Amino acid sequence: MGRIVAIDYGTKKVGIAVTDPLKIIATGLATVHSSQILDYLITYSRTEEIETIVVGLPKQSTGEPSETEKYILPFIKKLKSVLPGIEVVRFDERYTTVLATRSLLDGGYKKKDRQNKKLLDSVSATIILQDYLNSAK
Repeated sequence: MGRIVAIDYGTKKVGIAVTDPLKIIATGLATVHSSQILDYLITYSRTEEIETIVVGLPKQSTGEPSETEKYILPFIKKLKSVLPGIEVVRFDERYTTVLATRSLLDGGYKKKDRQNKKLLDSVSATIILQDYLNSAK
């Protein structure tokens, strides 16, 4: 019984979140450079069992795929080849950055902390994962 990992993929940084072993709560795990994400996931999978990887599906407000999608699809192809036994699913990530920013504001984070892109990416991945968990119930 493995964990679920969520990825908020960006061309420079990738936010990562993970569930607890019972798959109830999503928690921010890390933010890594996009060139290091595969190595990070391979290393993580050696110490923790990963059941599913949820990759954010960025869409514009019109429902059309966002510009980032052209970078995500090759990443997913590589991900499936280096971790072939792990299910990869997509989940709508619209407005997660806005929600992450609001969450940091509501949490009392200072402006400087809210502008920290690494923190924002990790929180965004956490929101993607929690929404995915909630939708599966």
